[in-house]
Amino acid sequence: MYANSSAVHSNQTFCHPDLARTVARHLGNSSQRPLAAHTRAAFDAIAEQVKAHAGPIILDSYCGTGMSSVLLAQQNSKHLIIGIDQSEHRLRRNDGELPPNCLLVRADCGDFWRMALAAQWNIGQHFLLYPNPWPKKSQLKRRLHGRPEFSTLLALGGRVELRSNWQIYVEEFGMALMMAGQVPWIDQPPQAEPLTLFERKYRDSGHQLWRCQCSLSHNGQITGEQ
Repeated sequence: MYANSSAVHSNQTFCHPDLARTVARHLGNSSQRPLAAHTRAAFDAIAEQVKAHAGPIILDSYCGTGMSSVLLAQQNSKHLIIGIDQSEHRLRRNDGELPPNCLLVRADCGDFWRMALAAQWNIGQHFLLYPNPWPKKSQLKRRLHGRPEFSTLLALGGRVELRSNWQIYVEEFGMALMMAGQVPWIDQPPQAEPLTLFERKYRDSGHQLWRCQCSLSHNGQITGEQ
C-alpha cells in the first residue's frame, strides 16, 4: 500500500521568481487576522500542562495522525512534544495511548504559533514534516515560506527542521531563511525509522527525500507578535 506514490509534478522547475518579494513582504509584518476560536480553545486547554512542564518544547506542526509526535516523544523523554493539526479526522486515527510527554491538539498552526509566541513558550525544536507542497507555480503563497505566518515561525526560535520529497520546496524554504538572516543547511534525512506515514510511503516508492535544518537566531529580520 505504500510503494505507489507518484513524484511531485510541477510547472515550476526552479525556485519561484517571486520568492524574494513575497518573503520580504512578510518578514516585517505579523499576521493580523483574528485567531480561530477552536485554536484559542485548544491552546487554553493545554496551557497549564505546558506551564507545569517548565522545560523545552518540541512542536510538530501539521502532524497528521500524530505518528511523528509519538515517535518524537519516545526519542526525547525530557521534552514536551505538541503535535498540531487542523484535521480532527486525521488526529482521531491515532487511537493508541500517548506517551506522557506528548499532546495532540486540533488547531490552525499559524494561529497556534502566534499564541505560543505571545506566551513566550520555550521552543527547543520545531518539526515541519512533509507539508503539502502546493507545487503549481501559482501556489507560492500557500507554501510555508510564502505565508504571513512565516515571520511568526521564525520568531518562535529553536531548531527548525522541514522535510519534503520535493527538492524545490526545501530549497525555497532555505532561501527564505537566508533572507531572514538565518544560516540553514540542506541535506537528506537519515535512513532511520520513518517519522511519518508519508515518509514511509515516499521512501518505499523510491523518492529522494530532502530536509532543511536551521538553528534560528533572532538576529535576522524577524518581528514577533505584540
